[in-house]
Amino acid sequence: MSKVSDLAFSEELEKQGIDGSLVLGHPSGLFVLFFTEMWERFSFYGMRVLLINFLTTALLVGSPFSGWGWDPVQAGALYGTYAMLLYITPIFGGILADKFLGYRYAVVIGAIIMTLGHLFMAFDTPLFLYLGLGALVIGTGFFKPNMTSILSEMYKKFPEKKDGAYTIFYMGVNAGAFFGMMLCGYLAEKVGWHYGFGLAGIFMLLGTLQFWFAKPIFGKIGDPPSEEQKQLVKQNFVESQDPADKPNPFTKLDTILIVVMTILGLAYAFNDPISKIAGVDILHIFQIGDFAGQNVAIVSALVLFFFVVISRLTRYTKVVRDRMIAVIIFAFFVIFFWMSFEQGASSLVIFARDNVDRSLSGNSLTIFNIVNMLLTVVPLALVTYVVIKLTKKTFNKAPISNIVQFICFAGVWAVAIWMLKREFTADASEITVSWFSILNSFFIIAFANSVSKIWDSKYNPPAAIKYGLGLVIMAIGFGLLAFGAHGIQPGVKVSMIWLVLAYLFHTLGELCLSPVGLSYVSKLVPARMIAFMFGMWYLAIAIGNKLAAIFGGQIEKITNEYSLSTFFLIFTIVPVVAGLLVMCLNPFLKKLMHGVK
Repeated sequence: MSKVSDLAFSEELEKQGIDGSLVLGHPSGLFVLFFTEMWERFSFYGMRVLLINFLTTALLVGSPFSGWGWDPVQAGALYGTYAMLLYITPIFGGILADKFLGYRYAVVIGAIIMTLGHLFMAFDTPLFLYLGLGALVIGTGFFKPNMTSILSEMYKKFPEKKDGAYTIFYMGVNAGAFFGMMLCGYLAEKVGWHYGFGLAGIFMLLGTLQFWFAKPIFGKIGDPPSEEQKQLVKQNFVESQDPADKPNPFTKLDTILIVVMTILGLAYAFNDPISKIAGVDILHIFQIGDFAGQNVAIVSALVLFFFVVISRLTRYTKVVRDRMIAVIIFAFFVIFFWMSFEQGASSLVIFARDNVDRSLSGNSLTIFNIVNMLLTVVPLALVTYVVIKLTKKTFNKAPISNIVQFICFAGVWAVAIWMLKREFTADASEITVSWFSILNSFFIIAFANSVSKIWDSKYNPPAAIKYGLGLVIMAIGFGLLAFGAHGIQPGVKVSMIWLVLAYLFHTLGELCLSPVGLSYVSKLVPARMIAFMFGMWYLAIAIGNKLAAIFGGQIEKITNEYSLSTFFLIFTIVPVVAGLLVMCLNPFLKKLMHGVK
C-alpha cells in the first residue's frame, strides 16, 4: 500500500470533521487519547499496586501507615474477584456503546464512575473500599473497550497507519502505569496510604476533564450512532459474509444456559471473598461432601460453558469450526500465562515487602537515586515534549483541555521533584515495595520495539511458538526467584537483584505472548462471531487473574509448610509444561488455522 503524505492525511481528516493538525505524523486526536489513557492507567495502576499491600499490612491504630491486617488469602480473594470482573464488564460496556451511547459518552461515563471509585478508596472504611472497587469495575466496563474503538474509527480510512497509532497508544498505557505505580506508591508508603489512593483519584478526574473538553478535536467521531448508521452497519455486515459461512444464531437453549452459567460464575466470584472475609458462605447449599459449594457452582458453570461452545461448534462449516477450535486452544493456554504473570499484583508485592532486602545507604543509595532520577525525569521529559507539541497545534481549538493537561503535568512534575529531593537528602532509605512494579512498564518501553522488529523479520515464528516462548521465558523469571530464595533461613532477606531479573523475564514473556492473542482472534474468527470470541478470550484472562490471586494468596501458607522457593517453583514448572505442550501442538494448530498466519 502506498504511503500517505502528511498533507493528504491532514486534508482527509478535515473532510471527516476531525482536527487535521498532525503531531509526529499522527492526528492530534491520537495524542488526546494517549493522554486520556495515560491518566486512566496512572490511576488504575497507582491503586492496583497499593491494594494487596494495604490490605495485608499490619493494623497500627492511629498511624497513617496502618493497613487492615488481612490474611493474604482474604486479600487475594477480594483482589481476584475485582481483577476477574475487570475483564468481564467491558463486554457489556462495548455493546452499550455500540448500540446506544456512542464511544465518546461511554468513555466519559466510565471515567466519571472510575473517578468516584478512586475517591471512595481514599476513605478508610470497608464500605467505601467495596464501593470504590465496584465503581472501578463498572467504570472500566464503559471505558476500556471504547477508547480503542475511537482510535480505530479515526484510522478507518488509513489502515496502513494504524499499527503505528496503536504502538503510540500502547506507550501511553505503559507511561501511565509507570508513573502511577511510582508516585502513588511512593506517597502511600512514605506519607500515608490515603495520599496514594487520593492522588490516583485526582488524576482520574483531571484526565476525564481533559478528554471531555477536547471534543472539538474529534468532530463526530464517537458520537451516538444514528438510525441511518445502524442500518448501514447492518447492511455492510450482511454483504461481507462468506457465503460458505452459514448463520448460527443462538438457540433458546443456548440463551438459557448462558444465563445460568453467568449467574453461577458471578455467584462464585462474589461468594469467594464474602466467605473468606465475612465468613458468610451463600453457596453452601451446593456443597457435596468436602467439595465446597462455590467450587461446585464454578465447575457446573464451566461444564455448561463447554457444552454450549461444543454444541455451537458442531453447527459451523469445517474451516470455521477448525479456526474457532484453534482460538479456544490458545485461550486455554492464556489462562496459565496470566495465572503466573499476575502474581505481580499479589504474591510478588508481599514477597517484595517481607522477603526482599530493600535497605540502602552510602554508595548503593547514591547509585539507586541516580538511576531512579533518570528513570523518572527522562520519560517524563519526553512525554512533556509531546504535550508541548500537542498544545501548539490544538490550543486554539480546545483551550480548556490543554489547560487541564498543563495542570496534570505540573502536578506530576511537582510530586516527582519532591520525591527525588526527599530521597537525595536522606542518609539511608528503603526502596518502596511499589517501585519494583514499575519495572514491567519500563522494560516494555525499552524492549517492545526490538521484539516487534523480530516479529516483522524472517525470524517471525508461528503463533504456537510465540505462545510457548512467552510461557517459558516468563517461567525463567520465577525460576530465578526460586533459585534466589533457595535455602534462606526465616528472617533472612533476598537480594533485590532476583526480583529485578524476574520482572525482566516476565516482561519479555509478555511481549512474546500478550500482543499476539487478540490479533489471532480477529484473523481466525468470522466477523459475526468476533464479539462472542473476544468475550471468550477476556473470560480466559479473567479466569487467569482470579486463579493468580487465589494461588498468590497461598504464599505464606506454602512458605510455612514447605519453603518460599517451593512457592516460586510452582510458577516455574506449570508455565514451562504449558509452554512446551503448546509448542508441540504447533503442527496440529497450523492445520486448524487453514492458512491464517
